[in-house]
Amino acid sequence: MNQKPNQRKSPFSALSSVSFQSKLLIVIFSIVVVTFFILPIVRLAFMSFIGEEGLTLSFYQDILSSKRTWTVLRNTLIMIVGSVTIATVLGVVFAWIMAYTDIRFKKVIQLLILLPFIIPSYVLSLAWVQFFGFNGMVQRFFGLFMEEGLSWNLYSMSGIIVVMGITTFPLVYLFTVNTFRQIPRENESAAQISGASKWQTFKRITIPMALPGIAGGMFIAFLGSLDNFGIPAFLGTPANITVLTTYIYQQVIGFGVTAFNRAAVLSVILGVIALIGIGLQWLLLRNSRRLETAKIDYEPRVYLGKKRMLVEGIIFVFFAITTILPLISMILTPLLRAYGLDFTLENLTWENYEYILSSRSTTDAIWVSLRLAFVTAIATIIIGTAIAYYRVRKATPLSRGLETVITLPYALPGTVFALSMIFAWMEPIPGWNPGIYGSISILYIAYITRFLVLQVRSGITSFQQIDPSVEEAARIGGNNGWGKWCKIILPLITPTVIGGSLLVFLSALTELTVSSLLYSSDSETIGVSILSFQQSGYTLYSTAFSSLIVILIVVGYGLLSLYQKIWNRKVVKSK
Repeated sequence: MNQKPNQRKSPFSALSSVSFQSKLLIVIFSIVVVTFFILPIVRLAFMSFIGEEGLTLSFYQDILSSKRTWTVLRNTLIMIVGSVTIATVLGVVFAWIMAYTDIRFKKVIQLLILLPFIIPSYVLSLAWVQFFGFNGMVQRFFGLFMEEGLSWNLYSMSGIIVVMGITTFPLVYLFTVNTFRQIPRENESAAQISGASKWQTFKRITIPMALPGIAGGMFIAFLGSLDNFGIPAFLGTPANITVLTTYIYQQVIGFGVTAFNRAAVLSVILGVIALIGIGLQWLLLRNSRRLETAKIDYEPRVYLGKKRMLVEGIIFVFFAITTILPLISMILTPLLRAYGLDFTLENLTWENYEYILSSRSTTDAIWVSLRLAFVTAIATIIIGTAIAYYRVRKATPLSRGLETVITLPYALPGTVFALSMIFAWMEPIPGWNPGIYGSISILYIAYITRFLVLQVRSGITSFQQIDPSVEEAARIGGNNGWGKWCKIILPLITPTVIGGSLLVFLSALTELTVSSLLYSSDSETIGVSILSFQQSGYTLYSTAFSSLIVILIVVGYGLLSLYQKIWNRKVVKSK
């Protein structure tokens, strides 16, 4: 009663307003985003121009005047063109078969298509060596009929290209299969009524309309080949074939006076090549029209008749040769006492697997990778889900820009991103070294920033399926704030979010490219350990370790499928 009616509020009361708090939160979040996502890339580009005497172009002159650089660029170009060609042909063929024909077992075939993408590329390269290489199963089989047997030297450019193409073609498939399904039947029917043959219809109608999806898949396959470190390291290094990713790795581990500067220049060159790829994609698509229909047609358009069994047989033989048998060969090879022995009872042993499971170095690597993967998965679930919710419910230029920024670490080639982490955290502030570089902390930062976008995309998919009216009804019913999330939102988004978190977990668990440049003696990961075994000549140990990873991945995806089935049953019962 003593307060005067016209008494003004204190100016400091504005500090408690919702508007001020939201603006303060945006400012803090912007600083975090710039520090962890933008600054490392800027520091990387800056280091390519900084010498002892300040700004200089000498590092670019040294790199570009070296014959070895042009040899590396040539090898990189050959590898990319060859692997993307294989990936595109296989991806488009399988996408057309799955979208257009009436073949059976489509769920099984889709799993087989995605298997080379799920399995880490360096593990698949080892599997191919054990199956097609010297003393592999193919040579042993043909050795029964031929004196010299039959084998393929996978430690060659052809080996790198073929294995790279097999591991990247699922990307082209994923981008293309639904594009084929969206093509209106009427367009193709009209062309055939006008007298066009099936081949002319495919060439003039189907392919042009599917071009945006095909080009998108080709571009992702291009980036995947450009970024890949595992396959060139496992198959190229023994044959002295160097590409840009392995060349950057060699520069960094060389620890010369200008090693980091030279690596920064090579990273910029790698980034420029990626931008050229984006430009080529734009030129390819600038006159193309995206399909306006959102309808996906799952009904077959081509009935194979008597040829169906033949096509199905060819498909299963293809995957048996390219994926299943190589993986089986890799799992069986460590059971031998020594590499190259025959599979007889006296030559079989569990010693190689026992070593992997009992050795201090390997068990430490397993626990380090598990810890990194678990923390990364939990952190990305919390942060990624919050960002995804903001992105869907607040579709502003700021939220779209945020999504673009957090995509950068994943879009960058792994070696480039790892190098940017080194430059950013050696001295975040000039003259101050917080001790992050050289410790496991830098791996936590790198993994979370690199894989965050996977969880964000998963969360965006989840929230787009929830109508805003559901949240409005929850508010009216008194479930606001944390209650709304616990009772309404979390139960609805859990299956998709768990799927995204499993993808993050397995990606972090088997990561190699970033870890190879950032690990230290007490933070060696599974991928780095397998690479060390392989480069040291311990083939049986590297294959045994890789086999355990394959088994772990299969079990992980099996558990996810079981969880989704149980969840779907609960949803059906609740209805």
